[in-house]
Amino acid sequence: MSESWTLLKLLRWMTDYFSEKGIDNPRLDAELLLAYTLNLDRVGLYLNYDRPLLAVELDTIRPLVKRRAQREPLQYLLGSTEFWSLDFTVTPAVLIPRSDTEILVEEALSKAGPEGQLLDVGTGSGAIVISLASELSNWQMTGLDISTQALAVAQQNVETHQLEEQVQLLQGNLAELPLHQYDLIVSNPPYISQGEWDELMPEVRCFEPQLALLAENDGMICYQQLAAQAPSRLNPNGWLLVEIGYKQAEAVKTLFSAAGLKDVFVREDYSGHPRVVGGCLS
Repeated sequence: MSESWTLLKLLRWMTDYFSEKGIDNPRLDAELLLAYTLNLDRVGLYLNYDRPLLAVELDTIRPLVKRRAQREPLQYLLGSTEFWSLDFTVTPAVLIPRSDTEILVEEALSKAGPEGQLLDVGTGSGAIVISLASELSNWQMTGLDISTQALAVAQQNVETHQLEEQVQLLQGNLAELPLHQYDLIVSNPPYISQGEWDELMPEVRCFEPQLALLAENDGMICYQQLAAQAPSRLNPNGWLLVEIGYKQAEAVKTLFSAAGLKDVFVREDYSGHPRVVGGCLS
């Protein structure tokens, strides 16, 4: 990159470069990374296409382009991502929230009464519990995670959204949930099996926290633990809702039914893939 580069010329070069590196949506990634570096929105980019870039701007963008080309997730480079129309800080300590997980939020909202207690198991960035708290002002909510680094990110997000009075964060292992009764337990737990690990995109396999992704027992261990504990942690008519991998719906349904949960169901995402399994304690 030289000092004679205009914004449009650099944008085109980045798009081609990212495409060569096998990055999905190379133009969008180039626009977002350049907008972030120049403190512009995407409309601002379009209005400044002919502006020559300063040497200091080129020096700032160069290492970010290199890192993205090495498949480091864009969200980590930007330091934030959107989920449920809210902005969340993300770092390599937490899984990047995906739009598919909004199906879990939708199901939780559909099962929630006017007030209650909710536990989010494996809260990570806090995206699920914070999104639910933003919609359920009369609920008290707890986010549980084993990682102190993840909880630090979640706490930052709780404070950003001014939900300190409503959302409590606890450090703990999924294998032993807090001794408390809840009306809703939700979780997007680790569910990638060892056999699936090598097939993941480099952005996921090489950069996102393995602790939040990889699970023993062919990806089923967390569902087994949740199903075993839920009946003693749920209030009557309380729900356990979990996100699942695309091949796990029937196995998780069987687990929930064997644990004594009723009205067990599977909810598909908007691409038609099984995404959430839920069951109720009668």
